[in-house]
Amino acid sequence: MLMKSSTQSLTEQLATRFAERIRNRLMAPGARLPSVRQCALQHDVSPSTVVAAYDQLLAQGLVEARKNRGFFVRELTPERADHATQAAGEPGPPGAAAAHWNTAHWMAMRGPGRDAPPVNATALIRGMFHKISNKPQPGMGVFPPDWLESTFMPAAVRKVTGTRALQDFSLQYGEPLGDGGLRRVLAKKLASLNVHTAPEHIITTVGATHALDIVSRTLLRAGDPVMVEEPGWAVEFARLSALGMHILPVPRRADGPDLEVMAKYCEAHKPKLYVSVSVFHNPTGYCLSPGSAHRVLQLANQHDFHIVEDDTYSHIAPEHATRLSALDGLQRTIYVSGFAKILAPNWRIGFLAAPPALVESLLDTKLLATLTTPALLEKALALCIEQGQLRRHAERIRTRLDAARARSVKLALAAGCRFAAEPTGLFGWVDTGVDTDVLAQRMLDEGYLLAPGALFHAARAPSTLMRINFATTQDAAFWRVFSRLVAQR
Repeated sequence: MLMKSSTQSLTEQLATRFAERIRNRLMAPGARLPSVRQCALQHDVSPSTVVAAYDQLLAQGLVEARKNRGFFVRELTPERADHATQAAGEPGPPGAAAAHWNTAHWMAMRGPGRDAPPVNATALIRGMFHKISNKPQPGMGVFPPDWLESTFMPAAVRKVTGTRALQDFSLQYGEPLGDGGLRRVLAKKLASLNVHTAPEHIITTVGATHALDIVSRTLLRAGDPVMVEEPGWAVEFARLSALGMHILPVPRRADGPDLEVMAKYCEAHKPKLYVSVSVFHNPTGYCLSPGSAHRVLQLANQHDFHIVEDDTYSHIAPEHATRLSALDGLQRTIYVSGFAKILAPNWRIGFLAAPPALVESLLDTKLLATLTTPALLEKALALCIEQGQLRRHAERIRTRLDAARARSVKLALAAGCRFAAEPTGLFGWVDTGVDTDVLAQRMLDEGYLLAPGALFHAARAPSTLMRINFATTQDAAFWRVFSRLVAQR
């Protein structure tokens, strides 16, 4: 809320609030600010106060006015960012941080003639690093930090960093494929999921997102057609668009992808790759059925495309769940997973398991980007897995998540929401009945970052859906704010 007793005027407070969001990329370039009337109602101020605040943002170069349309966030070049922060009386970013302000690829995510939504994939990611408020964040894609606290991880790091071992880490690069001990442990872990592979066919990466990037950069070239599930992970749409790929959205159903749409794409476009989340699909929570899995693999063999299977949520999923990599035996599939979600986001350890014929080319791509990955943390992770600590930790998380999900579902239903998919896993796919792009903007004022449905579609059409994180929406306070703002629409 704006404070009338503040040393800053209401105009200055409102301008500062929008300026901080724009500079921190929590409002996407091209996003339309609320109309003067809407903003005045939302913040309980006069229209003249809003006009004055928007004039300040114009003077700072943060927004632009479009005739008969309103005010829109401008693209922040380094020069414009410097001007904006200086106009606001704050130090600008150092020259070395200019890349922080680069927005060259965001336009690829816009549909023709549409205004950009207020929150895009990059804004959602930045929200993970820029604290919106001390409130639990419903749009986040991770577990709360207190859920991940453990004593076994620091102990594992201490154990693998004896004086001699630490010297070895410091004086030479690690193994190109990744720590051999970790790869052997991962091969055993994959076998428990019926994904059988050898340690020499596993490559460690800097998180699962890095693994997906290695696959894309190895198998694809700009302009290549790629099938991606829709709704799907917002970051994957943004990442592939930034690489210049031709995205072919495949509707995701409860049992798997729309096979008729896939078959038509195969005939018309000859796609090179299909990106899939078989188990606890993001954002719906759907799990692939055996029948759909077999048909997908038949299409891959018939039309000669590879499948990258993102199994990021394997740690909270049942081992017996249907996985394409298990049925295919890693012939056309590339299996990707990581440990940031369940263990420690900042450890950034992921991996991929690939067909033998692809391993060397995938490794070349890894080496060109990162040389090797941190052996110290990989050895510590191997120890956590070998001693069963990671398994027990995951079991505790699953138990806690089940309870949180039950509470969140009750609160969401009581707030008038409808679940568009059966609530499972970490995420709920919720129909709010209102435009969630607009709702996301208003919830920012209340200290909450939402994940509106438009984020999870390639065409970015307005949507009444949103993704919620069950671990962070079991607080009744959030749903009270949600209900109040929905009622005010």
